[in-house]
Amino acid sequence: MPQLTGDEPLPGRARALWRDRDFDVFWAAQTLSVVGDSFALIALPLLVLHATGSVAQMGLLTGAAGAAAVVAGVFAGVVVDRLDRRKLLIACDLVRLVLYALIPLVWAFGPQIWLLYVVLPLAEAVGMLFSVTYVTVVRALVPGDRITEANGRLNATAAAAGVVGPLLAGVVAAWVGPAAAVAVDAVSFGVSAVCLSFVRFKGRAEPSGDAAREPRRESIGKEFAAGVSFLRRHPVLRSLTVLLSVFSFLTLGLNDLIIYHLKHDLGQGDGAVGTVFAVGALGTVVGALLVARIRHRLGFGATWISGVAVCGLALAAIGSAGSVAGIAALTAAFLGCVSVSGTCSMSLRQEVTPDHLLGRVTSAFWTIHYSAAPIGAAVLTWAAQRYGTGSVCLVAGACCLLTGVLALFTPVRARRPEQAGPVAGGPVPSGPGQESARSGSCRDD
Repeated sequence: MPQLTGDEPLPGRARALWRDRDFDVFWAAQTLSVVGDSFALIALPLLVLHATGSVAQMGLLTGAAGAAAVVAGVFAGVVVDRLDRRKLLIACDLVRLVLYALIPLVWAFGPQIWLLYVVLPLAEAVGMLFSVTYVTVVRALVPGDRITEANGRLNATAAAAGVVGPLLAGVVAAWVGPAAAVAVDAVSFGVSAVCLSFVRFKGRAEPSGDAAREPRRESIGKEFAAGVSFLRRHPVLRSLTVLLSVFSFLTLGLNDLIIYHLKHDLGQGDGAVGTVFAVGALGTVVGALLVARIRHRLGFGATWISGVAVCGLALAAIGSAGSVAGIAALTAAFLGCVSVSGTCSMSLRQEVTPDHLLGRVTSAFWTIHYSAAPIGAAVLTWAAQRYGTGSVCLVAGACCLLTGVLALFTPVRARRPEQAGPVAGGPVPSGPGQESARSGSCRDD
């Protein structure tokens, strides 16, 4: 698979990417979906807070949803590698349309917290399946040497939509209630499904020929283990899986902590919550637009490690920030660096993994590094209610910073880890990426 060597004219490549019809339609579908998702990001915690007044309940719901995503991750990769990926994306959108539409319908007759504990875990499980599929189809939309660029631009435009979404969500929640904001999220999934039905994939959106030559009907456990085995053999992916497990444990509950800090500690309204997350999304936009150039110049290791380190510094300061403007700026810094590191991580995984294993590797990667995150969300929000958000954010931020420092002593620090070629004992990718893999090109995660 051809990769960036350090000499490509990136601006010209970007113009060509934006002239691709199918990429544009795919981009539009995801952008519209993110606008709706940003409504749910604000509305669901507000529903819980308005009904219970408890940040611990917010964290418990986040933990339950995260646990469902982890369980779904075990099966997601196997499903993605077996089924038509475009149809799977559309099906996931339609299921989430129905699930999220239930909330405003039921809430019209009065708050029902139990419904959130049913709908949100199911929606997160379907969302995990969608996310794994999403990662695999990017390779079917753009050439291999544009994967980081495509991921960055998808993330940037989605984040730009996320600037508008939280602002509107805060306004809608303040005027007509958080349940109405959830209804917007439901509609966005329907629009996304319609857009995806018009996308034509240039590569393989269906199970590849390599997959057809494999024993296809192994048990779920054995097929999931194939993804785990690839991660274990690849030194960078192995280290990233461990490091990101710690990072996810420390940060999954951050949205709840920010909302609680604004509402409880500073006495701000729903509009301020929307403003903070809108400004934070601007950080994601900047990070996503810059990630291809940063990695191009600095290499994978410096880009990923510095991103995680800055995340830690920002998180440590969020809980003690005394103004909406300060919290918004720190949130933007945190999310911007998450965008940089996360895009690098996803791009490397797409580049070095054979197509017929990509779903299972992605599923295994997310399931393992995300498995402790729901517990972390519950622990951090409980601690925030007991000891205060300032202390909890300081400790969590310091641990994130330490995670970045520890990465300096692992293969993650390599400038061009993609140039190592196929993993020892692993399958050699076939198709367009085979020759470049043999010649030693690749990328970062």
